[in-house]
Amino acid sequence: MIYPLPAVIVTCGDSPETWNMLTVAWVGTVCSDPAMCYISVRPERYSHALIMKSMEFTINLTTEEMARATDWAGVRSGRDFDKWKETELHPVAGEMVKCPSIDESPVSIECRVKSVTHLGSHDMMIAEVLNVRADSRFINEETGKLELEKARMLVYCHGQYAGIGEALGGFGFSVRKKKK
Repeated sequence: MIYPLPAVIVTCGDSPETWNMLTVAWVGTVCSDPAMCYISVRPERYSHALIMKSMEFTINLTTEEMARATDWAGVRSGRDFDKWKETELHPVAGEMVKCPSIDESPVSIECRVKSVTHLGSHDMMIAEVLNVRADSRFINEETGKLELEKARMLVYCHGQYAGIGEALGGFGFSVRKKKK
């Protein structure tokens, strides 16, 4: 009941013939130095075996525009469908991994699995971040800052997809001293 969660599409596969994707909501950051994250995937998922074979995956953040594709990629199997064709998303070859990222994604995070923990219904894969690709449309040209709020990010909340909504304050806003 810890919601909302980012709704991401994880891409995997070690060659263009095996490239696949699946929607994951059990995802997050576990360490900042070195940069590490995790995903949790059911072992029966087609993509689980692809990730275990290559020990690599890419986390692709999703947007409101990608909502239909995000849902579709999570409810259909790559065993039975070409998800790239069906979702009309476009693969981009990885820079540091063999699996692709998604061209339409505002941020793609290339990862190498460091450990797998069998938890029950899911296996948690802790991974080192190798590379981050950010869509230049969301980089402020003056400051160089990533302005991800402009991407209209997609989240998953108790069985529903939603947009994030309006920002209420930045980190530390509650204790920041007012300028005179």
